[in-house]
Amino acid sequence: MSTTTDTDVLVIGAGPTGLLLAGDLAAAGIRVTLVERRAHDLGNLTRAFGVHARTLEQLDARGLADELLATGTTLAHARLFGRLDLDLTRLPTRFNHLLVTPQYEVERLLERRAATAGVTFRHDTELRGLRQDADSVTADLTGPDGPLTLSARHLVGTDGVRSAVRSALGLPFPGRSAIRSIVLADVRLAEEPAESFTVSGSGSAFVFLAPFGDGWYRAMGWDRTRQVPDSEPVDLDELRGIARTALGTDLGMHDARWISRFHSDERQAPAYRVGRVFLAGDAAHVHSPAGGQGMNTGLQDAANLSWKLVAALRGEAPDPEALLDSYQSERHPVGAAVLRSSGAIVRLAMAHTPLTRAARSLTVRLLSAVRPAGLRAMGMISGIGIAYAPEPGAGRPSGRRAPDVRLREGRLYELLRAGEFVLITPAGAPPVLPKTAPVAPERLVHATWTDPARRATVLVRPDGYVFRADR
Repeated sequence: MSTTTDTDVLVIGAGPTGLLLAGDLAAAGIRVTLVERRAHDLGNLTRAFGVHARTLEQLDARGLADELLATGTTLAHARLFGRLDLDLTRLPTRFNHLLVTPQYEVERLLERRAATAGVTFRHDTELRGLRQDADSVTADLTGPDGPLTLSARHLVGTDGVRSAVRSALGLPFPGRSAIRSIVLADVRLAEEPAESFTVSGSGSAFVFLAPFGDGWYRAMGWDRTRQVPDSEPVDLDELRGIARTALGTDLGMHDARWISRFHSDERQAPAYRVGRVFLAGDAAHVHSPAGGQGMNTGLQDAANLSWKLVAALRGEAPDPEALLDSYQSERHPVGAAVLRSSGAIVRLAMAHTPLTRAARSLTVRLLSAVRPAGLRAMGMISGIGIAYAPEPGAGRPSGRRAPDVRLREGRLYELLRAGEFVLITPAGAPPVLPKTAPVAPERLVHATWTDPARRATVLVRPDGYVFRADR
């Protein structure tokens, strides 16, 4: 590694995506500096509320899932539009549910992990510009003590929808505003909803309710007849009115601990990599809150990118440029798919003409009646169904999510906590690596099947996807 840079990787933005990425890199022995424009105060106001199954698997591979589960409540079923029952217990994972917990709980655990791993934090510091050459990236920053400059081997922008990194690269952020004047709040209810997870639209409004499990509910509402700027004052009476229109009752909403108004865009950067600079999370893609996929997609961006940066910086990748390019080829299509799926959900919720309501009814009946269609939809939203293109010449299941199989040495996702590749072989077989594997043999975690009849050899990437399988 170069000794002329201040750090190996400079991460801009200490939200969930940046924290997970920085923690992964530091745990692998990479020097990381994490820059955040906010002061060091996570607060308790947050838009993200749900952690999906695939994200819980990624957190399990870092030893954090069980602790996070204790902070919220799990929902095994979600009923949409009063008729569509999504049975999450059908998902092929030990986390076959949605965890409802505030984003700040996710950030708290990831920040603790990053700090323990040795990440250098610089809060109250903003990016003013950057420049790069063939060997490094230089960032111009402003911090509490004035201007400063830091150089790194790579820089990653995880600094949200108004990304200073994306702006400094001159990248466009094409798209449009999908829905305006959404009212968002955490409230208490005098009456229990008929369903634990409520998504319902009626006439000119829709409402969303999800329980945190401690008496508080995340509430979101939208009224077609009241489209005002984000700066327009908002109060609980407005949200109550939306709920009465959409549900027929406001369930006795009271004691909002916070309330705000926002709009939702659908946008995606055309490139997630420009030279030595990468984008992840909302800096790369932003979409409607429907489906609760925003934070989850960003965390999975980070899990995909972190091990590739590690392999490139360690000099273990046979073709480091191709490996780093694969971040774009794997994650950009996922971001586009999330834009489509979240957009479809919000458009169904907003249906108000006879034609669009008929289309919603048809879609609901199809997903309810055709089991594979419903399971595919849940796989996309939960992340369990996401797969990448196979390793060249490998074929399936290369690129697919590796299930958390029980091995002689323990569960697969427990073994992934080392942050390295896991090679699974039949008992007694030597741990032979494919020539294209971007990992040093001495770092490999070797495991064996519990079933002696299984003769396949499977190499699993650090992010829990199959790199190669030979039968």
